[in-house]
Amino acid sequence: MLIGYARVSTSRQGASLKTQSEVLVDAGCDPKHIYADKISGAKWSRPELDKALAFMRAGDTLVVTRLDRLGRNVRETIMTISDLGDRGMNVQVLEPKLDTSDPMNKVVITIMTALAEWERDLLIARTREGVAHARSEGRVAGPKPKLSAERVRLLRKAVDDGESIASLARTFGVSRQTVYRALGKAAT
Repeated sequence: MLIGYARVSTSRQGASLKTQSEVLVDAGCDPKHIYADKISGAKWSRPELDKALAFMRAGDTLVVTRLDRLGRNVRETIMTISDLGDRGMNVQVLEPKLDTSDPMNKVVITIMTALAEWERDLLIARTREGVAHARSEGRVAGPKPKLSAERVRLLRKAVDDGESIASLARTFGVSRQTVYRALGKAAT
C-alpha cells in the first residue's frame, strides 16, 4: 500500500499542502491514507508522520513529494528510512524519482540529504553574517519607522498642547498604538 506524507513549515503554506496531497493521490496514494503536518521540518516530533509510520505494515511504501518533506537533516532522514527498511517498508520520493527498494537510490538519497543539510547550514550562516554586517553599519532589521523624528517631535508638541492621541493618529495616518510607541521612544 502507498501511504502519503505531506508537510509544510507554516500554516501560510496551506495551498502547498493541498498541492502535495493532490500529487500524492496522482502517484497512487489512497486519499484516506495521506498524512499532513503543518510544522517545521527542523522539529523532531511530527504527529502526522508518526501516525503514518504507525499505520504502515511490511510491504508498504511511504511516498513524499520531495526528500526535504521527510526530514531536514541527514540523521533524521536516514534514521527514518533505515527504520522503515528494518520493518520491510520502503520510501518513495517523487521529485526527483527515488525509491529505497533500489540500493543505488539509497546512496543517492544519503548524498542528497547531506547536501540539503549543508545548503541549509550555509543559508543560516549567510543570514547571520548579513544581519551582523547590517548591525555593524547601524542598520536594524525590521520595518522602517512609520514616523520620522520630525513627526515625532510634532506629535510630542501636539500632545503637550492637549491634542488627543486618537485625533493625532488620524491626522498622521497611523494607529494610536504607533503614536503611543513613538511618544514612548521619544520620552526615553
